[in-house]
Amino acid sequence: MSYTPGLRHGGRILVDQLQIHGCERAFLVPGESFLAVLDGMVDHPEITPVICRQEGGAAIMAEAYGKLTGKPGICMVTRGPGATNASAGVHVAHQDSTPMILLVGQIGRDMVDREAFQEVDYRKMFEPLCKWVAQIDSIERIPEYISHAYHIATSGRPGPVVLALPEDMLSSSAVVADGKPYVEIEARTAAEDVTVFRAELENARQPIMIVGGGGWTAQTSRDLIRFAETNNVAIATSFRCQDYMPNSHPNFIGDVGIGINPKLAGFIRDSDLVILVGSRMGEMTSSGYSLLDIPCPKQRLIHVYPGPDELGRVYRPDIAINASQRSFMRAIADMPPADGSARAEQIAQAHEAYLAFSTPLDTPGDVKMAHVIGHLRDNLPDNAILTNGAGNYAAFLHRFYRYETYRTELAPTSGSMGYGLPASVSAKLHHPDRPVVCLAGDGCFLMHGQEFATAVQYGANIIVVVVNNGMFGTIRMHQERNYPARVSGTELHNPDFAGYARVFGGHGETVTKTEDFGPALERAIAANKPAIIEVQVDPQALTPVKTLEQIRAGS
Repeated sequence: MSYTPGLRHGGRILVDQLQIHGCERAFLVPGESFLAVLDGMVDHPEITPVICRQEGGAAIMAEAYGKLTGKPGICMVTRGPGATNASAGVHVAHQDSTPMILLVGQIGRDMVDREAFQEVDYRKMFEPLCKWVAQIDSIERIPEYISHAYHIATSGRPGPVVLALPEDMLSSSAVVADGKPYVEIEARTAAEDVTVFRAELENARQPIMIVGGGGWTAQTSRDLIRFAETNNVAIATSFRCQDYMPNSHPNFIGDVGIGINPKLAGFIRDSDLVILVGSRMGEMTSSGYSLLDIPCPKQRLIHVYPGPDELGRVYRPDIAINASQRSFMRAIADMPPADGSARAEQIAQAHEAYLAFSTPLDTPGDVKMAHVIGHLRDNLPDNAILTNGAGNYAAFLHRFYRYETYRTELAPTSGSMGYGLPASVSAKLHHPDRPVVCLAGDGCFLMHGQEFATAVQYGANIIVVVVNNGMFGTIRMHQERNYPARVSGTELHNPDFAGYARVFGGHGETVTKTEDFGPALERAIAANKPAIIEVQVDPQALTPVKTLEQIRAGS
C-alpha cells in the first residue's frame, strides 16, 4: 500500500518520486519555470543537484550517468532555449540506447497556444528523439507519470523520456499518494532459443559475435568472456563499445567501427555465422551498411535484441531472439559448450592482427598522437575511464587504446561533438576514486568547454587532453577529399587552452613534443585539481594512416 503524506506542492511531490525511484544526482541549469522543483530538492539532501553551465552539458552528464549505472540519468532544464539546448544530449541517449529522463519546465496551462514566452510544444519537438514525451497537466498524476517514465526509460531497448512540467501545475498543492520504486522489465531468453543457437554454433566454421548497444552490465561482460572461452568464438565490439570485452583477451579481435582494421572486415565477410548481440549494426558499425548485404546477408545471421522493432528492420535474420543482452549472455554462458576446437588457430591469428593494428605508429610532426595514446594505455590503470566526443582525434584513441574493464569508455555513437568534457565530469562525480581522462579536439572541446567550470566547482579532478590542430579536422578531411585545396569554413583560431584551465582555477599544461606528454600527465595528476593538457599536433597528421596532403592528392 502506498503511503499518502500531507499537502505538498507539485515540485515537492515530483522530487519525492525521484527519491523513491533511487535518484541520487540531478544535472540541471536552473530556470524560473521549475522553481517549485528546486524548492522540493531542499528537503532531499540525498539527491545532489549538479549545477551546470549550459543545458546541453547537463543533458550529456545525465546521459553519461545512465551509461555508467544503467539507471535513468536525470536532467532538469527550463522551457524554450533550455529544452532546445538539452536536445543534443537527448539525441545521444536515443542513439546510444541510454536510460535518461529530461524534465522540462513549461509555461502555465492557461497560456498555451498563445506563443507565450519561450513556449514550445515538446510533444512535437522531442517525438523523434525519445521513447516517450508527455506533459503532466494534473498534479495528482505526478507519481503515475514519473513511474511510467522510469519504466519506459529502462525497459526493452533503453532510451530517453521527456516530461514537460507546467509552472502553475508545479506550484499548486494537493494531497497525493506516492508511487513505489520502479521494477526492471527484462525480455528473457527462452530455452528453445538456446537450443537453436547452440546448434547453429556447432555447425559454424568461422563464427563471429559482435556485441554492443545499451543494457549491458559488468556481469554481462563476464558472461561474454566465459562464453567466448568455453565455445572458442571470436568476439568483436560495435562502434564505441570497445570496453565490453577486455581487449587483451585472446578471443577479442577488434572493434567494428570507423577506420576498421581491414583484416577484421575480411574476417566478418568470410564468416559463415554472424551473431549480433545488442548491436543494431548501424551505419558506423557496418562501414556504411557495406559489411553485410541488405536485407539478406550472405552469412547466417543470429540477431539478439531487447526490442522487437529492431529485429528484421535492416537485416533479415535467420534466427531472431527478442531478449536482453543480460539474459542472453547469461543463458549461453551456462549452456553445454559447442565444440570450437577447430577454430583456435583462426581466432589466434585474428587476435594477433588486432594487436598489430593497435600498435602505435609514427605520424608527421613533433607530437605523435598514436604514441600519446600508447602512453595513456601503458600508464593508466585498467579502471581508468576515458571519454571523448567526435572528431578525427578520436580515431587515434579508438585504434591505439586498449580497454580492459567494462564501462571505461564513454563516447557517443551519435557522433556528437562536445560530449567528452561533460561526460568526464559526470564520470568523476560518480567514481571520484578512479582516474578520468577526456580526449577532445580543439573544436570539440569548445562546444562544451564551459563545463570545465562545473568540474572546478565540484572538485571533479578530470584530466582533459585537448588535441589542437587548428581546424575542424573531420570536416577538413572530407573537404579535401571531395573539393581538394578549396578550404572553406574549417579553420580555427584557438585560445591558450592551458591558460583557459588556469583562469577557471584548474591546472594547465602545453605539450609540443611527444616526450613531454608523460611528465605533463604526471604533473596534471599531482596537481589534484581539474587539468587541461593542450597537445599541439601537426595539421598534416589528420588520420593515423594518411596526411592532409595525401588526402588532398587522392592517394
